[in-house]
Amino acid sequence: MPKMVEALKANDLNLTLMTSGINEVSEEQRTEAVLRTAADLGVKRFRMAYYRYDLKKPIAPQIDEFRARLKDLVAMTSELGIKPVYQNHSGKNYFGGPIWDLAEALEDFDAKDIGVAFDIGHATVEGAKAWPLNYARIRDYIDTLYIKEPAWDENTLGWGPIGEGVVDKSYFETVKKSDFSGPVSVHVEYLGHKDPKIVPAVLEAIKKDFARVKSLLT
Repeated sequence: MPKMVEALKANDLNLTLMTSGINEVSEEQRTEAVLRTAADLGVKRFRMAYYRYDLKKPIAPQIDEFRARLKDLVAMTSELGIKPVYQNHSGKNYFGGPIWDLAEALEDFDAKDIGVAFDIGHATVEGAKAWPLNYARIRDYIDTLYIKEPAWDENTLGWGPIGEGVVDKSYFETVKKSDFSGPVSVHVEYLGHKDPKIVPAVLEAIKKDFARVKSLLT
């Protein structure tokens, strides 16, 4: 991590948000060591690993369990000076997918201590018409915006360039009218990320999507 932060600084960049595998305080996740290192390097926020429901068990007690794990984590991160953010992700067993369960769990916390990476792509997949309601429910905790574009091919979900899918364009007007001033992360995953030969195409797609998002938010 130190080498990556140094490389970013050498190019006038910084690590705005760190993606992590952390969602609890534990030796297994090396929670304190990883987050202390990140905080010492000036990283201000990290995206948490997801919680997942066991669909064979009652849901409400599991939300209570996730809330307890969040409480321990926030106690540590507040002391270290680094903020956890939780991303809503679509899927049948993702905590936070419906938004309302995440909002319920966060009610015990101050938004300055823990936030949400609101992903309009996944919010659209889970609630194409209900995203304004879900956005409003979680708005006070939104720290970061994740932007990606879902598209349906018959009954198959796919992802594509910003502006060419099913995300409601009025979402961007909603953000513009709000007081949001946090980071915006544009996700360009639809071309793949394992073949080195496609790097030029991916970089071009990033430039195109970044410009599109910038135009939608300004």
